[in-house]
Amino acid sequence: MDKKPGQFGLWNSPMSAEMLAGELGLSDVQWAGDGETLVWLERRDGCGVLMVRRPGQPPRRINDKRSVKGCVGYGGGEFRVQGDTVFFVAGDGRIYRADLDRGLPRAITPEWGSAASPVVSPDGQWVAYVHHQDDTDRIALVDAQGRGWPQIVSEGGDFYMQPSWHPEGNRLAWVRWDQPNMPWNGTFLETAPLRRQDGMIVAGEVEVVAGGKAVACLQPEYSPDGSSLAYLTDESGDWQLVVRHEDTGQVSTLSKEGRQYGGPAWVQGLRYYGWSSDGESLFAVSSHQGVMRVERIGVDGAVGDIESFEEYTAIRQLSVSSTGHLAAICEASSIPPRVVSASEDKGAQVERFASSERLSQEQLSKVRPVSWPVDDGGPVETAHGLYYPPTSTQFEGSGAPPALVMIHGGPTSQRTARWEPRNQFFATRGWAVIDVNYRGSTGYGRQYMEALFGRWGEVDVEDALGAARFLVDQGLADAEKLVIMGGSAGGYTVLQALVNHPGTFKAGVCLYGVSDLFALQMGTHKFEAHYNDTLVGSLPEAASKFRERSPIFRVDAIEDAVALYHGAKDKVVPPDQAETIAASLQRRGVPHLHHVYEEEGHGWRREETVIHFHESVLQFLTRHVLFS
Repeated sequence: MDKKPGQFGLWNSPMSAEMLAGELGLSDVQWAGDGETLVWLERRDGCGVLMVRRPGQPPRRINDKRSVKGCVGYGGGEFRVQGDTVFFVAGDGRIYRADLDRGLPRAITPEWGSAASPVVSPDGQWVAYVHHQDDTDRIALVDAQGRGWPQIVSEGGDFYMQPSWHPEGNRLAWVRWDQPNMPWNGTFLETAPLRRQDGMIVAGEVEVVAGGKAVACLQPEYSPDGSSLAYLTDESGDWQLVVRHEDTGQVSTLSKEGRQYGGPAWVQGLRYYGWSSDGESLFAVSSHQGVMRVERIGVDGAVGDIESFEEYTAIRQLSVSSTGHLAAICEASSIPPRVVSASEDKGAQVERFASSERLSQEQLSKVRPVSWPVDDGGPVETAHGLYYPPTSTQFEGSGAPPALVMIHGGPTSQRTARWEPRNQFFATRGWAVIDVNYRGSTGYGRQYMEALFGRWGEVDVEDALGAARFLVDQGLADAEKLVIMGGSAGGYTVLQALVNHPGTFKAGVCLYGVSDLFALQMGTHKFEAHYNDTLVGSLPEAASKFRERSPIFRVDAIEDAVALYHGAKDKVVPPDQAETIAASLQRRGVPHLHHVYEEEGHGWRREETVIHFHESVLQFLTRHVLFS
């Protein structure tokens, strides 16, 4: 079919704001004890719902009205399945147990503090978990029936995550780290022997077996026979999968160089690999330039791709069953998230769709990795991103399109080749979109991540400008119609770019963006209490840097149109920061929009918010970029 001419940015799109708001959030998937039953967690309008699918039966809900929600730090580690029982964390911070088929959930921990990452002992009698109370974190243990008060296995570190049982039930492994480190800067993999005494379990002396202050470790998992402990580490400079042989302490690296097999632990319960039931191999998710695949890695080092997942370019929470089946949350730039299972005899099967998937892949933009040179004398010579070309089955434009330069939050994070509905919303209307994985992002090695240390507010801005120049130089964007958009730490980069480089972007869109580094430092929670020490510097010595790199003190330098969006209940970035910026723009007559969502916090969770936000941004950019 011949395409009709149409102005870039004004194409009729098959993707409405309502379609974005109606998607389920898929958080985790695990196999039950029979190796055939799947349990997954989905989010419906902000509520966490556990679902179970028995073979040959439709999915059913497990939990009652309680929302399933990880309650330590930024969440994660919400549930664990053992046999026909699921143990999950609810929004009240307690751990509950529930039969997969019958009965109501019942609490096994008291209403005291918050919990995450429950993991059940091999005999099903004990549950180890991460506990947080009054800014104190620990590894705790509770009777799986909830008949006794929880006991402490280990504490004294600032943070803990990912407890893991030895198959004989006589040892625990976990990950610990201490301030000022974040879990991607340096962690310690620790183990401790366990013994039973008077109906209790007593932990022996804790041993550090891997990691360090400048080496990060993640996801310890014992082999089925207990002879080896696998984990992820970035000791080589890249995230690699290694195994430690318990009898000798010798460590062997199994994964390929040049690919990443882990990532930043912003949340609890991350899984990038799993042991096969015979212990002869591991199934692992690897990534390169934001594109992922599933591999089978033998303990002898042999590596092969799993073809069942080849149509997907982003894979999360890989789970391996006792029968050798695989499951994960899978997606691609043109495929919304799905719960997918795979087996050798049946291939891949979709167990749950996050959306109705009414659009064909031809109607959606397909992402491709891009890079551009960096020339500031530092060790990193190339910056990276993911490019979404304007896409339509009905229209074609002439000349160069307007472009959106998207900045991710974190800032220690990464945009991958996953389903990004916001990007599709604009690309299918004739916008070019680029997700910038600026220096400081993960997924490109430790040196790339550390290039942001001490230079937040500088390097990220440089790479945002570099992405814009790349698009213009390649003829992929109109230099007069560039927009920069980001939320939280990404919103900070937006404001810094507008303050320091007026005129580069026709407009900026800032979602709950950081503008005052002093306020961020003083008002943040324990997890990020020392994050700025690494990204900017330590106070009071770095006070001048904090002020220089806080857009709120230089807001009068902003000359370009700005749309500011914030949640009234935001406890990470107080709404008054956006109010101060809006007041300056109003006083000086700079075109702007300032909208506050009364029922939102740090991010959008309500369907009506998602719909209004996208429609509002589209109107703002049409007026101030396309027709200005």
